[in-house]
Amino acid sequence: MKSFDIPTFYRSGLISKVKNKRKLEDPRKTDFTPTTLDFNGLEIILARHFGFCFGVENAIERAYKALADHPNKRIYLISQMIHNPAVNKDLVDNGINFIMDTAGKQLIPWEKITSEDVVLIPAFGTTIEIENLLKSKGVNLETYDTTCPFVERVWKKSNKLGKDNFTIIVHGKPIHEETRATFSHASESAPTIVIKNMDEAHTLASFIENANQTELEKAFEGRFSAGFKVDDLKRVGVVNQTTMLASETQAISDFFKQTMLNTFEEENIKDHFADTRDTLCYATNDNQNATFELLKTQADIALVVGGYNSS
Repeated sequence: MKSFDIPTFYRSGLISKVKNKRKLEDPRKTDFTPTTLDFNGLEIILARHFGFCFGVENAIERAYKALADHPNKRIYLISQMIHNPAVNKDLVDNGINFIMDTAGKQLIPWEKITSEDVVLIPAFGTTIEIENLLKSKGVNLETYDTTCPFVERVWKKSNKLGKDNFTIIVHGKPIHEETRATFSHASESAPTIVIKNMDEAHTLASFIENANQTELEKAFEGRFSAGFKVDDLKRVGVVNQTTMLASETQAISDFFKQTMLNTFEEENIKDHFADTRDTLCYATNDNQNATFELLKTQADIALVVGGYNSS
């Protein structure tokens, strides 16, 4: 796998040695058991997989490249690069400004952005509306578009669902940057709606049998594409925010498949449910599997290091 040039202070010498040792022992990533380090009686148990993934390292590398390439220009990020407060603070300290916060609140007016500025798209991607706005200003988005390829894979899957005339159900956090971006891209090709958990899956499924447009719009206000009709729920496929819990996405997908089986019978299932493959990124899958293995280990305290707004 490609290696990236990111600042050395983002890497731990000790952790790097542990990870490299495990990688040599298990190059195919089949062993998710944790690593135990013994410091004279203090045991520190590390998950098999954690830390920066391909998409994150790519985004950080390109952000620093933008700083190096354009020392005399204003450099902006559409929103947080990733949900890691240390990384975002470091980028701000080095002169990169955020146009919006993680919830989409405007920090710098669009009117202040010009074609002379450098604008980075974060690893989460961004909406088509924001892309078009910046392109209309003459901003070059291609050079510093750090959208994770696994996020783009979800967009391609959504586009395929739309071409096959399926409605797209997005399992994700409605306010999350990635989910907002995926919703925007999916809505270009198909009716799209966002649900955040299994409870909302049950609520949405209830409208398949009880086609109440008014109640659907009330239940999912602000989370469905323009012109979304309750009849659009007769043909559905599920995609997700790439960092959601894999088992929950699978359960939601299985639930909608069973709902369609109950409603339209098995011989018609392909006309009503698109059996999409899991759209989680490989790193999220690895981290989640490693966490489940970590939970099998007895310990006195568990430490989770990360941003409060991170999935």
